Amino acid sequence: MAFDGIVIANIVQELKADLLNSRIYKIYQPEPDEIHLIVKTKQGNRRLLLSASATLPLIYLTTETKNNPMTAPVFCMLLRKHIGNGRIVEIEQPGMERIVILHIEHLDELGDLCRKRLIIEIMGKHSNLIFCDETNQIIDSIKRIGAQISSVREVLPGREYTLPPAQNKINPAELTKDFFLREMCRKSGNLCKMLYTSLNGISPVVANEICYRAGLDGNDSTDTLRYENGEVQAGTDTENPSGTERLWQSLSQVVEQIQNGEFEPGIYYDETGNPVEFSSIALHMYSDMVWKPSASISEVLQEYYEKKSNITRIRQKSSDLRRIVATAVERTVKKYDLQRKQLKDTEQREKYRIYGELLNTYGYGTKPGAASVQVLNYYTGEELTIPLDPLLSAGENAKRYFAKYNKLKRTSEALTEQVVATERELYQLQSIQAAFDLSLDENDLADIKRELMEYGYIKFKKEGKKKGKFSKSKPLHYISSDGFHMYVGKNNYQNEKVTFQLANGGDLWFHAKQAAGSHVIVKTEGKAELPDRTYEEAARLAAYYSSARTGSKVEIDYTRRSNLKKSPGAAPGFVIYHTNYSMTVEPDIQGIQEVPV
Repeated sequence: MAFDGIVIANIVQELKADLLNSRIYKIYQPEPDEIHLIVKTKQGNRRLLLSASATLPLIYLTTETKNNPMTAPVFCMLLRKHIGNGRIVEIEQPGMERIVILHIEHLDELGDLCRKRLIIEIMGKHSNLIFCDETNQIIDSIKRIGAQISSVREVLPGREYTLPPAQNKINPAELTKDFFLREMCRKSGNLCKMLYTSLNGISPVVANEICYRAGLDGNDSTDTLRYENGEVQAGTDTENPSGTERLWQSLSQVVEQIQNGEFEPGIYYDETGNPVEFSSIALHMYSDMVWKPSASISEVLQEYYEKKSNITRIRQKSSDLRRIVATAVERTVKKYDLQRKQLKDTEQREKYRIYGELLNTYGYGTKPGAASVQVLNYYTGEELTIPLDPLLSAGENAKRYFAKYNKLKRTSEALTEQVVATERELYQLQSIQAAFDLSLDENDLADIKRELMEYGYIKFKKEGKKKGKFSKSKPLHYISSDGFHMYVGKNNYQNEKVTFQLANGGDLWFHAKQAAGSHVIVKTEGKAELPDRTYEEAARLAAYYSSARTGSKVEIDYTRRSNLKKSPGAAPGFVIYHTNYSMTVEPDIQGIQEVPV
């Protein structure tokens, strides 16, 4: 989600509660465009991150620390000189702009009380950190913007600070119903664009949410709001209000919520557990996603960007391995299809055996040089025409057919074993592909890499062998609503561990039927029967952490751990079972309590 004016308003509310009247203890500049303020509060030291990065501008309270350069940059030294040990006396957001202004009081060289302003503008590639005196003159900025860069506004020492151009947008708090009807709704384009291009602080995501709450599609044209001689009508029917009236009510509710400071910070996760959006208000249009609320918008931002960064980093680190596995899967699928086709071709071997038997029985009547012979098939009672090689006798033709039969029989026996082996190989590769999506850190990737090495998909490196142990990777841990511990393997080695080491014979085992995925173990604590709710939650975990989770329903096999067997030499995580039950569940784990590993 965009770092819009609503999120900024939420941050300002939080900063006021945590930092007002607190002193700045230390100032760091770990990145060329990032400042960290260590602020002493009654609850302890808090770290305020201010980033003017062109790709990811941010402001929030963080617990993350970074290495700082040996020599502090000039801008950092300037801030230390002026506002070191200064007191934050006011924090404001002009209108609904993506701007936060910190008002800081400090003593100058003569001991007189002065006030400075540290301003962060969160505006994509135009983001900046600007330091001004009490007369609004710019002392310096983390990015100096001269006339050669921008003809609209210079940001240089000695210049007067002015707010960025408003782009003809209005503050939602100042919006009237008449302006909404006569000006905004007359704009061309779709409803979503009409909202976010007319109002400050409203991002496309929030604009779509406003439309959704009004029962409208944000992609619909604004023309749908016009009728009766082209005039926009609000409608007066309270029981059946017009689309325009519903849109105004929805917008007004969101604006009122912001003005009252009734924020609902949280993160929306997709079915794979990846963070999709963060927000300071509820996004009802994402009702099918997992909502994780938080009491702090700073915690939301830190978790969201850490997870986004971690997912991106893991995907980058695993890209080569993913490519290797994808190539192996493609090659194995082709081999499997070819083997099955060849196996199907061997099904005609019985025909050649019958040809040979019938030629031995009736071959004495075959004329020399004949290209075929018609005989009675005593298996079916029907006449059968047998092709012959004219250069061979009936007996020699019979031997030829028996040789074909025996060759196809040997081929069938060999191919049957090969098809089973290829099926297992394909399942192993598909389970590795599924494990990539469950990898949360480099330890998980190490397990996958180890498996690929041991089974010859990549070369075993000596330095990897020295490291040897890949036991740091841990399975996921959940607790059912009835208090039973449930463990989920994230890769084949973890599946092996939870099934054959963590579980005992009386524990329950769950797995998606005929699909690659995680082994789920429920610790029964010696109880013969568990509540139905625990069965369902364990099955939902098995469905969610499988390659079949994109479906609306997933069939799950479950059985006692004692019913599982492992073939000698089988790949890790590969088990055999014949006694099991099945159930069908939705791949949804919302509401199941996860235990931090």
